[in-house]
Amino acid sequence: MRNRILRSAATLAVIALPLALAACQSGTATGAAGGAVTGAIVGGPIGAAVGGVAGAAVGTALTAEESTRVRGYVVAQRRPSIRVADEVVVGQPLPSRVRLYPVPQTVGLSNPYSYTIVNDRTVLVDPETRTVVQVIE
Repeated sequence: MRNRILRSAATLAVIALPLALAACQSGTATGAAGGAVTGAIVGGPIGAAVGGVAGAAVGTALTAEESTRVRGYVVAQRRPSIRVADEVVVGQPLPSRVRLYPVPQTVGLSNPYSYTIVNDRTVLVDPETRTVVQVIE
């Protein structure tokens, strides 16, 4: 009986995951909702919380044009890179010792973000939560 329930839950997760991930791509609110649904299916209440945060981060990724503008601004600022032992992961917060710099409104982003340079990579960050939104290559 227990195996049957687990198998049913796994099947539902496989079916629902692509739908939820598709929802994550259209905005922060939709991304958070899609991530929470996927997380709840896979991991219950804790999975919903984690999925909501990750979905919100995925939902806020920049367009190619916005990434180009941010990259140009960051290069012109010549900020130092900080070394961090842990891998920088979208949806995860940066350590408090990492200094964040605001992205000015003149760059033309729809949301207020900060950025930093970690391990020689430009990282876009939600300034309120320090959560990595995007790693700009």
